[in-house]
Amino acid sequence: MVEFKSEAALGAMREAGRVVGTALAEVERAAAVGVSLLELDEVARGVLRAAGATSPFLGYRPSFAPVPFPAVICASVNDAVVHGIPDGYRLRDGDLVSIDCGAVLDGWAGDAAVSFTVGAARPEDVELIATARRALEAGIAAAVVGNRTGDIAHAVGRVARGAGYGLPEGFGGHGIGRRMHEDPHLPNEGRPGRGFPLKPGLVLAIEPMLTAGGGDAHDTDPDGWTVRTADGTRAAHVEHTVAVTEAGPRILTLP
Repeated sequence: MVEFKSEAALGAMREAGRVVGTALAEVERAAAVGVSLLELDEVARGVLRAAGATSPFLGYRPSFAPVPFPAVICASVNDAVVHGIPDGYRLRDGDLVSIDCGAVLDGWAGDAAVSFTVGAARPEDVELIATARRALEAGIAAAVVGNRTGDIAHAVGRVARGAGYGLPEGFGGHGIGRRMHEDPHLPNEGRPGRGFPLKPGLVLAIEPMLTAGGGDAHDTDPDGWTVRTADGTRAAHVEHTVAVTEAGPRILTLP
């Protein structure tokens, strides 16, 4: 069932989204060569704690997962696409890092992700991340009243495919509100004019995931969570929680 949010609800979701945006900004600021993924998770925990928010990631266990997720961020490095579990790995010069974070505040959720490089960036990684951001911007621009989810999916996919990148099969965005994952599902590739109609109050997490090798195949680590490119090439993941309104798309997860 799809829930359309009132203006009051969107205001509350903006506050949850502000926490997410702040956490991501602080994590990116703390990320440096030699810093561990566990230390980055602790940075995000501190932001959530200071805001009085909780994590929708911590303890989350969907049907595919062998164990509950043990952290408040997903930390995916280099060929990891999404759902990386923070551990003692220390960042190295040139790493490409994708951080996904969520927050629940006063009963409402926010969800966003960023990708960035650490130390001396490889030009191909800079371009991959920039394209992922352009795909996100295109998806957000299509989140207008009268369009459908297929229009967002088409906008994201057109940017990614046009640059020669892959889109991991089966992954995409989702509705969000009182729960982190709500209907409708939002693919990262699709046909315009198809899918669920966009109406005022619909809130979506739009999240392009691009793979440098151009392939869509992926593998999952033995931990049951970490998704990696099948060809070992690098990946980028960016995301915002976005509300559809009569005045146009409203990003709720800016810091």
